[in-house]
Amino acid sequence: MRRIGIDVGGTNTDAVLLDGARVAFATKTPTTADVLTGVRTALGAVSASGAGEVQAVMIGTTHFVNAVVQRRHLARVGALRLGLPAAASLPPFCDWPEDLAGIVRGQVHMAEGGHDYDGRPIMALDERAVAQAARAMRAAGIGCVAVSSIFSPLDPSMEDRAADIVRQEIPEVSITLSHDLGRIGLLERENVALLNACLTPLARHTVRAFEQALAAAGIAAPLFVTQNDGTVIRAELAARFPVLSFASGPTNSMRGAAFLTGVKDALVVDVGGTTSDVGALRHGFPREANAVVQVGGVRTLFRMPDLLSFGLGGGSLVTEWPLAIGPVSVGYRLPDRARIFGGPDLTASDIAVAAGRLALGDAARVADLPSTLVQDALALAARMLEEAVDRMKTDAAEVPLLAVGGGAFLVPDRLPGISALLRPDHAAVANAVGAAIAQVSGEVDQVFQGLSRTEALDEAGRIARARAVEAGADPRTLMLVDQEDLPIAYLPGGALRVRARVIGDIASGTVAG
Repeated sequence: MRRIGIDVGGTNTDAVLLDGARVAFATKTPTTADVLTGVRTALGAVSASGAGEVQAVMIGTTHFVNAVVQRRHLARVGALRLGLPAAASLPPFCDWPEDLAGIVRGQVHMAEGGHDYDGRPIMALDERAVAQAARAMRAAGIGCVAVSSIFSPLDPSMEDRAADIVRQEIPEVSITLSHDLGRIGLLERENVALLNACLTPLARHTVRAFEQALAAAGIAAPLFVTQNDGTVIRAELAARFPVLSFASGPTNSMRGAAFLTGVKDALVVDVGGTTSDVGALRHGFPREANAVVQVGGVRTLFRMPDLLSFGLGGGSLVTEWPLAIGPVSVGYRLPDRARIFGGPDLTASDIAVAAGRLALGDAARVADLPSTLVQDALALAARMLEEAVDRMKTDAAEVPLLAVGGGAFLVPDRLPGISALLRPDHAAVANAVGAAIAQVSGEVDQVFQGLSRTEALDEAGRIARARAVEAGADPRTLMLVDQEDLPIAYLPGGALRVRARVIGDIASGTVAG
């Protein structure tokens, strides 16, 4: 079984050819300003290595989350909330950074509807108001709509009906429903839907470009995109739900680290060219965040890994007085800007070369750096990593730490609270390895009423399996990897919130298609 894994980072685009459990070929190329040229270059290198017949291509990208953070390539969105007369005082976009809201906010409409916490309708859905809102958005040229309804994870019927009405008025519209992505918590769930809606044109364009890159490289294999939980979904689903790929880069690295070392429970630090990400592995998968996660200053609550990111990477700028590293990085311009390549900027890579930790560029260009500066900078990087690792630990016991990423040379061999530091072979491309080994998943996080606990767990498992199959999994290989249930005392009917996740291998029918 041969797969190609690609991870697009802020500095480098990495690609590997995985033949079974063996890394047959690996390449690292600078990420280009348009992102896609770097992907084409990486695919071309893999193809030229003699890839042969490939089962699948998995791509992880920071393209979508970077668009939010950098406020670029975002579409105007029509926000439709169902919940009047409740929830009128805090309209959609109310808690967004104003600069981002000014770009994304197209129109805001609210209509009667939504459900109460016990599942009863607050008001009947005002279908006439929904249709009027759709006509107003069509007149304004808005083609992306996010629909949210109060307690829609409990009962999504009003969101589904509103979507049907909007499609009747705007046939070519792209609609995101909040219950497909978020959890209990109206504003955070609505924010996820709004972010997803504003990214759908970019996602469609990006997926098409990836598919064209595969064709240009002569690779006839299905395309998958990695998700926040370390699994993959079919490219067409990724085009519908780009927010599910926000944190795919760090999760790819964590999954790759587990695969390369054989260690399933550990902390992982992925040091890239711009940032370092620290996370925890549980049974070989990233630990999931259970709290609100901010993306580009927007509060969200959906499936995201529990990560701590900070500005330390191989391209981080080093300030001599006062001594500081990052958070600004030269990123993919390292070959132009770093001193070891004749550039004007002092970076963390220059420090590592001067210290003998890294063989890159021309060491003679940094031979004049004071030894005190070099040692102090490395000590500062170590303190930054030590603090991040300590914050991600859940108890005082020592744990192993897996160091991966192109900037892993900044990680010292010993850190307090760490039982062992492991640097696996191919650590620099662990992110691409993680993408290549990814399986397909299906997840549900839903409130069930009127069912026994056993019936609720069974139904959650059925829904999760169905979603995994839709995402491209072979139903014969599906395995339940995570399940938890929580009784909700304030809801009648023995209400139970159930979260379930299943994983499986890529379906052979997907490959044939």
